[in-house]
Amino acid sequence: MNTADFKAHHMNISAEDVAGNNGVGRYILLPGSDGRAASIAEHFSNGWVKEHSRRHNFYAGTLDLEGEPVDVAVVATGMGCPSVDIIVNELIRLGARRLLRVGTAGSLQPGRIPIGSIVVASAAVRDEGASRLYMPAEVPALASPEMVAAANRACEVCSVEYGFTGIVHTKDSLYARELRAGPRVEENKRFMEQLTSCGVLASEMETAMLFTLAQVYSQEFRAAGEGLEVEAGTILGIIGDETAFGTEEQAASTTELSVNVGLETIRQRARVERAGS
Repeated sequence: MNTADFKAHHMNISAEDVAGNNGVGRYILLPGSDGRAASIAEHFSNGWVKEHSRRHNFYAGTLDLEGEPVDVAVVATGMGCPSVDIIVNELIRLGARRLLRVGTAGSLQPGRIPIGSIVVASAAVRDEGASRLYMPAEVPALASPEMVAAANRACEVCSVEYGFTGIVHTKDSLYARELRAGPRVEENKRFMEQLTSCGVLASEMETAMLFTLAQVYSQEFRAAGEGLEVEAGTILGIIGDETAFGTEEQAASTTELSVNVGLETIRQRARVERAGS
């Protein structure tokens, strides 16, 4: 894949902007909203931003790892898999190879995964349409093991009280699937109950697309003998359980915790990659 000549249409960045870390590229965090991206960027040193009219603003900088800088960035994907499809495609085509979603979700196991928990996604139920244009429905969307391991270590470092790793659910419609809107209420209710019975941990709207693109492009790069594969992970703060949404205070504290775990995940992954170089 020729990244040098690719022009992004939904971000104001080039291949040079995502480069760094001695050829690995920047570690890029992917929240849903630009507001959250801007707040994450406040943790960076040597920060700069490239704005875009669609609010997919690209914030870059460094994190400290034992006195050495780690090149990082954050950009909002927007909500839902079609938007993730566009932003992640453009990032990968520009050379990004390390991608970490940091977002929120509702618990599908409220008896043991309460509001305030952190869920590290190992895979995603592909209950959406965009990823099926890349892979058949029978192919699972899997996180990169390296990112899962780094996220689990980060949960330990951050002293996460309620941390879980497992399968999450990615949906197209919040209102139909989860909030019971429309004429298919009973069908959607039964579907979500089945997910709970199958042990799925939480429900959100972006992870399946991220994991699918990482898998598809990694295979393409392997087949072509082109450098690094794409690693993708997801860290979710649980902001809803029996009720769709908790309090604003709960959402704020859980979001802050998920961001801290996300930043530490980057440090943990960078430490391992540097040790192996």
